[in-house]
Amino acid sequence: MNAWKRSKVSFVAAATILLWLKTYIVYKTSFEIKIENFRQELILLINPLSFLMFVLGISLFMKEKHQKRFILGTSFLISAILFANVVFYRFFNDFLTVPVLFQTSNMSDLGSSVNELVNVTDLFYFADFLILAVLIKWKPHFMEYPVYTKIGRRAYFLVAVAIAFFNLGLAEAERPQLLTRTFDREMLVKNIGTYNYHLYDVFLQSKSSAQRAMADGSELAEIDNYVRANHKEPSSDMFGIAKNKNIILISMESTQSFVINNTVNGEEVTPFLNDFIKESYYFDNFYHQTGQGKTSDSEFVVENSLYPLSRGAVFFTHSGNKFNATPKILSEKGYYTASLHANNKSFWNRDIMYKTLGYKRFYSLPDYEVNEENSVGWGMKDVDFFQQSVEHLKEMPKPFYAKFITLTNHFPFDLDEEDRYIEPYTSNDKTVNNYFPTVRYTDEALKLFIQKLKDEGLYDDSVIILYGDHYGISENHNRAMSEYLGTEVTPFVSAQLQRVPLIVHIPGQKGGTISTVSGQIDLKPTILHLLGIETKNDLEFGTDLFAKDRPDFAVLRDGSFITKNHVYTRETCYDKITGEPDEGSACQQFMEKSKNELEYSDKIIYGDLLRFYGRPDGTGKEITGKTN
Repeated sequence: MNAWKRSKVSFVAAATILLWLKTYIVYKTSFEIKIENFRQELILLINPLSFLMFVLGISLFMKEKHQKRFILGTSFLISAILFANVVFYRFFNDFLTVPVLFQTSNMSDLGSSVNELVNVTDLFYFADFLILAVLIKWKPHFMEYPVYTKIGRRAYFLVAVAIAFFNLGLAEAERPQLLTRTFDREMLVKNIGTYNYHLYDVFLQSKSSAQRAMADGSELAEIDNYVRANHKEPSSDMFGIAKNKNIILISMESTQSFVINNTVNGEEVTPFLNDFIKESYYFDNFYHQTGQGKTSDSEFVVENSLYPLSRGAVFFTHSGNKFNATPKILSEKGYYTASLHANNKSFWNRDIMYKTLGYKRFYSLPDYEVNEENSVGWGMKDVDFFQQSVEHLKEMPKPFYAKFITLTNHFPFDLDEEDRYIEPYTSNDKTVNNYFPTVRYTDEALKLFIQKLKDEGLYDDSVIILYGDHYGISENHNRAMSEYLGTEVTPFVSAQLQRVPLIVHIPGQKGGTISTVSGQIDLKPTILHLLGIETKNDLEFGTDLFAKDRPDFAVLRDGSFITKNHVYTRETCYDKITGEPDEGSACQQFMEKSKNELEYSDKIIYGDLLRFYGRPDGTGKEITGKTN
């Protein structure tokens, strides 16, 4: 009888150990967390334990019946959080944040993407819950539910605290100032664990929500001084060269620069864009700067010359802020401003945010004739979208500023057989294989659109700007990308893959390739200067792409940055020519600049500081510039 009792296992201990081991296995198999030494491996191993001990330890205050229910329910909930991170990571190569969880209006449109990311083997992520349920139902004699004394419970939680501090001490020794690097979620998860990271994320969300209430505009003076010190005068040759012209701005979904002037199966991926570049300005070192908001982030950066947030999407979290966006400025200058996107108007909260940005009209799903024949994947095919959109352009008062958002080249890159102009790539990665035909389809749609503009007499009086909104192929597909590119996708190569096309066609201009390092944040001042609108009093971080002395510099939302000769990413400075780490201090001088710009931009958004612009600051001194 005594031997039988000794063979029993504490239910709390069993649940903790199963969840702990499962989490570690998930770290190693489902996330690409870079481990460089034994100490980092040890941190990764122990970081879930203290959290699990704390949460499941609450059951020690309960009787057996309630203890069972609590542990089962908690195990399922924690497993669901872990699995949600896995699914999110499979496409975005990132971890969930609180703002992302509140983007519920997007969920109804994510069907095809989620189906592609989830499979039956994912039941493993709930294996511990199933094991515990089976033991309770059919093998209850294996489990025991000990009643702890007050001293016993105190000792249990002291051990949990000791493990937590041991973990944090190791993490701080491995990565000093860890908790200040909130933009590097992989670093946080690697050191404090997925679950503690989510607790910290909740704290950050509460902190950011309080920032607006506490803001008084005094911080704007420092930011304004920084922006003015870095302002570059526009080129005298290009300023106002497109005055009173229409602006047609096209956001090319998931289009990266590596497809330009490239082939697959011996055929050009973007034959039209390759030709269009020859009669336009093409920026071949132009980077997307998006975060978790993806396409909405690219819209935000392009139209505000501010960086997106490191967590969530500004379109959701701060749609009530004051902004001095391009549509607002142009509306005040007599332009008709419109955005055209054949999707639900509430997706990415566009119906609300577009009003904030100053758009006069949003042509959304009800403005298009959409049916099964002209739809695939996420919605209306690009060819039909552009053709129907020309009719809307013809009705607009002139001059107009019209932004188009394409859709077909969206993960999971579905395309009907009859719409393929090239065959998929042949690798073991379906996502990479199917990416090329959908890019080629969008290229064809753009060709037909440009021809339609010519036919309708709109082409010669319009500046046409095409840009990639964000990456299409995440780092989860590095193996297939290495095969296609013929080189290993190292962190250096991965940073270079964040380049997206930027093509600026100006009537009467011959164009040419410009290789200055730049980013989406530079588009707002560029567009306004082409139209002859001065921006020196605007609070923005971008620089006119045609400015003579503009710096070769682009900051990515994850803290990486690119200069003329170097790439800094994942805490390593790489030489652009060799692709090898540069042991010198070549990147040091730019670290402070990149850090300042991201932090200043965050302060503007979290504090809604532009509502104070043009008003006295906290000292009574006026912050100059446009009043919003």
